[in-house]
Parts: sequence; structure tokens; C-alpha cells
Amino acid sequence: MSAPTLLLLALAALCAGFALLYLVARRLDNYGIVDVAWPYAFGALAAFYALAGPGWPVRRALIAALAVVWSLRLGTHLALRVIGHHPTEDGRYLQLRRDWAANFASKMFWFFQMQAASVVLLAAAFLLASLNPTPSLHPLEYAGAALWLLALCGEALADAQLAAFKKNPANQGQVCAVGLWRFSRHPNYFFEWLIWVAFFIFALGSPYGWIAIVGPASMLYLLLRVTGIPMTEEQSLRSRGDAYRRYQQTTSAFIPWFPKRLPPS
Repeated sequence: MSAPTLLLLALAALCAGFALLYLVARRLDNYGIVDVAWPYAFGALAAFYALAGPGWPVRRALIAALAVVWSLRLGTHLALRVIGHHPTEDGRYLQLRRDWAANFASKMFWFFQMQAASVVLLAAAFLLASLNPTPSLHPLEYAGAALWLLALCGEALADAQLAAFKKNPANQGQVCAVGLWRFSRHPNYFFEWLIWVAFFIFALGSPYGWIAIVGPASMLYLLLRVTGIPMTEEQSLRSRGDAYRRYQQTTSAFIPWFPKRLPPS
């Protein structure tokens, strides 16, 4: 299939899938399930590109494997979190209910459709790699795969450390500042962004691979300015108050770095 055909089929299928998911979310009265579907959608899309794309089969299989492993790990991690919250909805969506109270249902439908469109946009690296017919791997593709492995391990470690901290009853209402969380308030987001940098580097081994910069650039903007750090920190301030404000004063928001020392309060 040609690139335009693959893109149109992907967009149509994802828009339909997220519309159906919206109906399920309304039925459950829990819109947090979109957080689970979003990473899974990338794995499905990468597999579709790998099966239908005209590129070298080894490259198609490799980029699909990287995408599917990442999507399954992140999607399953988020699924367990949503199940753990159910029937209570994640605090970010409770806040959206308040912010969008006047026409919440319609705004949330388009929010789901935006998630579908974002999957197609951000997955440019998967498409470009699946179109490349060159019968050998470029050094940049090896470098991208190596960075992907490092970032995946870092994100999984950050998630595991936070889960272990929350599981301890003695930490109820406390701020997690152990392990990677001692050096960044959001190490999971940092390593998630690095995964997208890795996909971009992999795509640079293919013609027009520079287009894939949309992935890490968009993800960085979303994490720093929109649905990542801002919404997460607003919720943390509501739930942990001054303890989290002090954490903000001492710890890097995104890139891991040594924490600052403040005088005793």
C-alpha cells in the first residue's frame, strides 16, 4: 500500500475505534480508560504498518516489535492503575468534569477523537520505517533501538518505584522522593519522552525520516505544557499540599538532576 492509503486507513480505523471507546467510557462513567487505549493503539498501528507496508521485512518487523513491546508495557501498567482506581475516576478527569461542566459529553467525545488523530500523527516514525525498502539496517537504527531499550528500562523502573512507594501504608499521603523520583519529579515522563526520541532516531535511517521529529517534539510539548506535568502537578498539589510544594522547590521537574538543599522549614 502507498503512504496516503496507509494513513487514511489508519485514521479512519482509529477514529471509529475511539468513538466506540467513548461509548464504553460513558457506559462505565469512567473516561480514564482512554489512557489505556492510547498506548495500545500505537502498538496496533505499528503492527498494521508492518503488515501492510512495502518496506524491507526485517526493518518493518523490528520497528513494530519496538512499538508493540513499549505499548504493551505502558498500556498494561495504566490498565492496572485504572482498575485500581475504579469505580473512582482519575483526578485529572474529575477536574475536566468540573472545567467542562456545561457541555462535558460533547467535549469529551472530541477529546477522544483527538487521541485517535494524535496516534496517527505521532506514529510517523513507524510509517516511514515501514516504507523503507533498503535491505540493511542503518547505524542510526541501531542507535535508536539501543536508546529505546535504555528508556524503556528507565520508565519501567520509575513506575515500579512509584508503585512500591504507594503500596506501603506508611507512605499514605506522602510525596514519593525515592529512587529515580529523588532526581526528577516525573522520571516516568522523562524516559517516556526518550522513547519517542529513540523512535525518531530510528526513523532517521529512512527517507524523509526527519518528519518523525513530530513525535518527540509533540510529546515534549504535551508533557511539559498540556496533559502531562501541569495536570499531574495540579492534582498532586490538591492532594499533598505543602509537602509537594517543597518537593517542587528541591527537585527537577523533568530532566533528572541532583536535588537542591533548602533550609529547614
